[in-house]
Amino acid sequence: MSKLKYFVIAGLLRVVGWLPLGSAQRIGRWIGLLLWKVPTKAREVTDINLRICLPELSGQERERMAQASLVQTGQTMLEVPLMWEWPVQKCLDLVKETEGLELIDEAMAGGKGLILLAPHLGNWELAGLFFSSRYKMAALYSPPNMPEFEDYMIKVRGRLGSELVRGDRRGLARLAAILREGGVAGILPDQSPRGKGNAFAPFFGMEVKTMTLVSKLIQRTEANVLITYAERLPDAQGFRIVVKRTDDGLGDKDAVAATTAMNRSIERCVLDIPEQYQWEYKRLRHRPPGQPNPYRPDRIC
Repeated sequence: MSKLKYFVIAGLLRVVGWLPLGSAQRIGRWIGLLLWKVPTKAREVTDINLRICLPELSGQERERMAQASLVQTGQTMLEVPLMWEWPVQKCLDLVKETEGLELIDEAMAGGKGLILLAPHLGNWELAGLFFSSRYKMAALYSPPNMPEFEDYMIKVRGRLGSELVRGDRRGLARLAAILREGGVAGILPDQSPRGKGNAFAPFFGMEVKTMTLVSKLIQRTEANVLITYAERLPDAQGFRIVVKRTDDGLGDKDAVAATTAMNRSIERCVLDIPEQYQWEYKRLRHRPPGQPNPYRPDRIC
């Protein structure tokens, strides 16, 4: 059954991968509008996140933002097969503008490694391809629930030599080694981590569990850190790669101080293009003990 499911999904990815960008984004917008118009879990989570994270929005503004977010997420869903199935150069040709690339040269001067934080903002798959086309790069990933899908994912994301490492002890050791060699490590910093070894830090004003991996890597390797995203331009014009400095303190030995600085850095990027953030993700679900789960108010963390 699992293999059959894999072949169906892989087939759908290949079919969508034949589409031009404009058609994929148009279908994605329709899917997003459908997710907004009917009472879906995606809309419910989006509404909760926006109410908590952007309380300054009026009810009407929040409705518009929720609709825009789901439309953008629909486009992201349909763009992923393009990034995985298109020839690499065709994907890279979608990058029409860049901002802040000089920060990378500065950060890597003298042979230092670089941690690139890439939150779930815009098209993070394209951002990964773009940077792996320029630098010796490794990216941290969590194995998918479908084992058959893992080999496919590693193959398509590693087409330019990017090394995918699992988020286990061996993978983290490999990531540290690459940074010590002056390479680049790509990390999605806004996931809701499980297990121990993390910290609770404010994200848009709410204390949530946040990964301490980035601060530990900085302490072990003395790597620099920047944050990036690929902004979707209107009317299927392509994308703009943006690189920014992070807040001071990501390498602080105090875990709360370090994760607070990282979350602030993510917030600043999100506020640049809030409608392109993946508000449909349950980022706020892991709270300090005794606090309610905002998605399940009847359940205490």
